[in-house]
Amino acid sequence: MALTDETDLVRTEEMLLNVGPQHPSTHGVFRMVVKISGETIIEAEPVIGYLHRGTEKLAENLQYSQCIPYTDRLDYVSAMLNNYSLVHAVEEAMGLEIPDRAEYIRVITMEMNRLASHLIFFGTYLLDLGAMTPFLYAFEEREKIIDMFNELCGARITYNYMRVGGVKFDTTPGWLEQVDAFVKRMKGEMVKYRQLVTGNEIFLARVHGVGAYTTEQALGHGMSGINLRCTGYNWDLRKKKPYSIYDRFDWDVPLGSAGDCWDRYILHMEEMEQSLRIVEQALQQIQPGPVMAKVPKLIRVPAGEYYSGIEGTRGELGFYIVSDGKDKPYRLKIRRPSFENLQILPIILKGVPVADMVAILGSIDPVMGEVDA
Repeated sequence: MALTDETDLVRTEEMLLNVGPQHPSTHGVFRMVVKISGETIIEAEPVIGYLHRGTEKLAENLQYSQCIPYTDRLDYVSAMLNNYSLVHAVEEAMGLEIPDRAEYIRVITMEMNRLASHLIFFGTYLLDLGAMTPFLYAFEEREKIIDMFNELCGARITYNYMRVGGVKFDTTPGWLEQVDAFVKRMKGEMVKYRQLVTGNEIFLARVHGVGAYTTEQALGHGMSGINLRCTGYNWDLRKKKPYSIYDRFDWDVPLGSAGDCWDRYILHMEEMEQSLRIVEQALQQIQPGPVMAKVPKLIRVPAGEYYSGIEGTRGELGFYIVSDGKDKPYRLKIRRPSFENLQILPIILKGVPVADMVAILGSIDPVMGEVDA
């Protein structure tokens, strides 16, 4: 039968495609139900909850210090920042003054953990897009950070290191010197990463102009961190609402403009360089002294409602505590940046080729442990 209409040659049917929850490029147990027409996404529905553990409800039956190990399991590649966010909220509620040395150790470990997390982003993002070598380079350097954390607190992933009033242990002999040597080495590695990836034409073609959104869209969906700053909106809690001792350091907040995958990638790279600057200055300023404040053995938060947020690796990580004056939180709510950041996916995936889906999801850099909590 003769074809009478040119459209008969390219006629397609819509199809539902399940991406995940056991897919290497979903960065955890995350599922997207994607409706496609040919090679174009016409609808995308995120499906979460496969990793839900009820952390907020469990906290109601735990003393404040007993809650700390549970925070390790949220953003499990940035556990130091999770630990700190909880103890910082409790300390603010109690009005505690933290010893200087403890604050410096906290900043060093948090920024080193931020660096380790961004190295995972760098390696796995390039792996998602088909490049193997950057993944190996990134994990070589991350392993050095993890080894230093293991020496400091006896764990490689779930650190349980922060305490209400300070940190669990002082640094071991020679540990700060190890960090200093790593910072010097890492500066050279950053140059290598840029030479290897940042100017690669294939990589640029995959990320420039892909997955873009505006500042208004980002704010409307509660996005924060790099996923907000990539639109040009200058918001970093370490600068805007300084906590700990971040106001003692000279560093910059990297900003994007287009809000696309390229901006999110390059801001991760630039933020690693800023973390190195902060750690370098902290190493120069740290002095001997106590690492724990005088706190009661049984910690009680005064009755009331308290919220405290910090600049986590993926955005604003906050703890909202409702206290009835007892040694356990009456209610605990966690603001998880990865959960907020994923809300924009149905909008930015609509109308894009299927091939760009992995590039867009990877650029948002979610960790499912804090999405599901």
